[in-house]
Amino acid sequence: MTYGCEVKRFLARLFWALSRWTLKGDEVPTRPTILVGAPHTSNWDFVLMLAIAWRLGIDVHWLGKKSLFAGWRGPVMRKIGGVPVDRDDPARVVSDVIAQVNSGEVFALVVTPDGTRGDNKYWKSGFYRIARETGMPVTLGYVDRTTMTTGLGPTFALTGDVADDMDRIRAFYADKSGVRPSRRTEPRLREEGGAKS
Repeated sequence: MTYGCEVKRFLARLFWALSRWTLKGDEVPTRPTILVGAPHTSNWDFVLMLAIAWRLGIDVHWLGKKSLFAGWRGPVMRKIGGVPVDRDDPARVVSDVIAQVNSGEVFALVVTPDGTRGDNKYWKSGFYRIARETGMPVTLGYVDRTTMTTGLGPTFALTGDVADDMDRIRAFYADKSGVRPSRRTEPRLREEGGAKS
């Protein structure tokens, strides 16, 4: 274990020792996975997801717009797993993820499909497309203020039947409220109704 990993583990142990939140969850994934972070209702979701990953020893990566990596923030963002995304070349994200999968590295790509924390009617389908194109399973991470619990749910492969897969995801998140329940978005993709996003 590297020095950086030891520091992350220490910070995570300290966080969970002092936090009012309780960490729960299924087994840690043993292969590359798309880690769905939902419901995404607050910036605290990001802190909780990092705390979960660092405590469980999961190597996490997350996607962020290029502007977040400008100047002095770039090295910091990359150190905590950030991957800059050029919105003019989204296909490159998938090819980069496939290259990482093929390298044998075990990691979790954190995606918050709720998108921005607001009044969205649909989840963004990027997590679904990346999972299908790379062959990666999805792991359902969650935050639930009503029980003050957070952690990992099941890991499973998507079938390509969007409605059926999303029914399974909806069932899992049905009783999860997020940090700010009023901002929660029901897990639903535009593609379920035949519309294109």
